[in-house]
Amino acid sequence: MAAVTRGSFTVLRRLLTQQYRGQCFRLQSVRSRAQQPISFSCDTNVGTMSCRMLHTTVASRGPIVQFKLSDIGEGIMEVTVKEWYVKEGDKVSQFDSICEVQSDKASVTITSRYDGVIRRLYYDVDATALVGKPLVDIETESSSEVIQEEDVVETPAMAREEHTHQEIKGHKTQATPAVRRLAMENNIKLSEVVGTGKDGRILKEDILNFLARQTGAILPPTPIQEIQTLVPAQAADAAAFRPASSPTPVTAPPTTTKPVFTGKDVTEPLKGFHKAMMKTMTAALKIPHFGYCDEVDLSRLVALRAELRSVAEGRGVKLSYMPFFIKAASLCLLHFPILNASVDDSCQNITYKASHNIGLAMDTIQGLLVPNVKNVQLLSVLDVALELNRLQALGSAGQLGTSHLSGGTFTLSNIGSIGGTYAKPVILPPEVAIGALGKIQVLPRFDGGGQVVPAHIMKVSWSADHRVIDGATMCRFSNLWRGYLENPASMVLDLK
Repeated sequence: MAAVTRGSFTVLRRLLTQQYRGQCFRLQSVRSRAQQPISFSCDTNVGTMSCRMLHTTVASRGPIVQFKLSDIGEGIMEVTVKEWYVKEGDKVSQFDSICEVQSDKASVTITSRYDGVIRRLYYDVDATALVGKPLVDIETESSSEVIQEEDVVETPAMAREEHTHQEIKGHKTQATPAVRRLAMENNIKLSEVVGTGKDGRILKEDILNFLARQTGAILPPTPIQEIQTLVPAQAADAAAFRPASSPTPVTAPPTTTKPVFTGKDVTEPLKGFHKAMMKTMTAALKIPHFGYCDEVDLSRLVALRAELRSVAEGRGVKLSYMPFFIKAASLCLLHFPILNASVDDSCQNITYKASHNIGLAMDTIQGLLVPNVKNVQLLSVLDVALELNRLQALGSAGQLGTSHLSGGTFTLSNIGSIGGTYAKPVILPPEVAIGALGKIQVLPRFDGGGQVVPAHIMKVSWSADHRVIDGATMCRFSNLWRGYLENPASMVLDLK
């Protein structure tokens, strides 16, 4: 009986194999029926075994679309791939972030136009991608229509104000892809978060604060360690009150070891912002610079800022000295519009700019960047402070983009926040003037009565394009700017 059963199984397996191979051969010759299920049955009288049905289906795949890197403006022809948000085999939907690229101008987040599966990544991290060339291959869903339009480019850091909207029950939520990713990772609906950014934009801090409220956690501020220096008398008193039982710690003498140099020279190409700075500074140093330096007594401004700081904090704004410096510069530009101008490459025409887009040089994780506050002539000091807070947050997150970095008409460099007093700032073409602000120092100065008093002194260094700006104009501009800051109440008279 066992032998009969084994023989029956052998015959059945051979019959099934022959039938299946026949169906597969016909399947290859008839492509139009690839989506139809294949079924067949066989019956045999050998023993008591029978085969009822074998059912197979050929899997279908959607069309593969080459997702090309579209033009991101500003004449940019190549970018560096900084980070991939997807890998081969990942499923993506429309507007999902694919990768982060960096051009000479700014960082850009590339988002998907299609629903489908990533089948190929054309570049590695830190590789150079060319505009108009394939970036990824996406296998689109067979049921979805392939949209033959230009690829979507989202600029979280840069982009224009109308992008990065999310439709949620008829409400448009403004947030960058990085913020959306953070919200998605923590299962937070953006419609439930109140944005504190410009025009209600949801910032990273808003997500973190919302998450803290949900979990009951408290986000502590970054502790600031204060270093207190003791004068010799205070040091002696401190030693007198030291408990006698506590032995004086014995420290081993420092051992000096001769450093061994084992490194090798490393050569790498200039990329991203370093490449942009090289181009900008090369062009800038072709401009004949005129320099002018002065000092400003900020004693009254220091007192005014101390009085207004708590008011600004009550409105959620961090008030530094820079908003006063920027607003004072805008008031001066109304009297000296030639400093808010630009010169063409041939130096045949000069354009007087209507908007005061005053830039602030920032030392960011991406390098030296100069975002600008748009239309300062229309803003209050508090408005300028709010916009500066936003730009500084974007700079710290590495999200400054083209819209923030382009269009500047005048620049201030707050080099004093790092250190130093005087500097020799370099003009950013096509602008014609720039100022560098030194650190604020408490120094002895004579008052009106001839008495020596402590004064808060800041050094300022100006550079101007000597082809269109003479020294007298730069000097008068500086005097007016200094007057506004030394007597900040006078700014009220010219505010509109």
